[in-house]
Amino acid sequence: MADLDWGPVPTIDHLRERAKIIADVRLFFAKRKVLEVETPLVGAYSVTDPHMDAIKTESPFGVPASYYLQTSPEYAMKRMIAAGFGSIFQICKSFRRGEKGSRHNPEFTMLEWYRPGFDHFDLMDEVSELMCMVLSCQPVRQMTYRQLFEQYLNIDPHSENSTSLERIAREQIDIQMQSENKDDWLNVLMTEIIEPQIGIEAPLFIYNYPASQCALAKVVLDGEGVPVAERFELYFRGVELANGYHELTDSNEQRRRFKKDQDLRQRLNRVDIAIDKNFMAAIDSGLPACAGVAMGMDRLIMTALELDTIDDVLSFPIDRA
Repeated sequence: MADLDWGPVPTIDHLRERAKIIADVRLFFAKRKVLEVETPLVGAYSVTDPHMDAIKTESPFGVPASYYLQTSPEYAMKRMIAAGFGSIFQICKSFRRGEKGSRHNPEFTMLEWYRPGFDHFDLMDEVSELMCMVLSCQPVRQMTYRQLFEQYLNIDPHSENSTSLERIAREQIDIQMQSENKDDWLNVLMTEIIEPQIGIEAPLFIYNYPASQCALAKVVLDGEGVPVAERFELYFRGVELANGYHELTDSNEQRRRFKKDQDLRQRLNRVDIAIDKNFMAAIDSGLPACAGVAMGMDRLIMTALELDTIDDVLSFPIDRA
């Protein structure tokens, strides 16, 4: 037992810096009169996202039922937006099964906020202000998903098919994946080839993703008549820091997307997840036009302190929890 690594991983200086950054973030929103809220970490529903697994827990009532540690506060916060609470933010713990690495821990800290009346461009401006405050960096740059692939791979991601994308991927990296899904190959090219090269000198927003990657964002036609998702991701020094949407407010379309997720989960032999009835009731009641963003606080702090792993800013990563 004497050799057991029982102590915290970060230095006291790193934890002081972490506390200061979190305090500064709260002050940032207080100045903008954005209300801090808290929502449950344990809920009766989880997300249907086919590529994400929640951590199941026992029912708090002692009866057979599925309860989950929340993967993010998104659904509960949107219920508050639908109820008329206005602009809100939250700094909370979130949980995702099987995620561990230099940028992942199954338990992590999420910063999430929603702005009624904003679109994704308005929200990118606000995220940029927050980044400049925390990172003391250059103003955040913007580039469309198409421009990104044209610059780094000389292809239009919207017009290429899965066969050509697979060929491009296999020419540049050693990969064992087999798939006929176009988005799978776009994600490989993005993760393995493009991400390590972007946002090196200044943070970079990527926006107007393929409509097939819309998640919970609105879909519109871009200037070339191609359907795109009104969402963005933020990268700095090769690290993804945030994911934001001009939020979908159409409840019928929302149900269609959730059902599509459930069908894909079934094909992938993943655990069935019921659609969140409370969330859908809120959307049915009328979600006002808004934009929202989720940001990994541990990654943000790691980046601000120029560290290589989030373990260095977590008191006790999962292997010491």
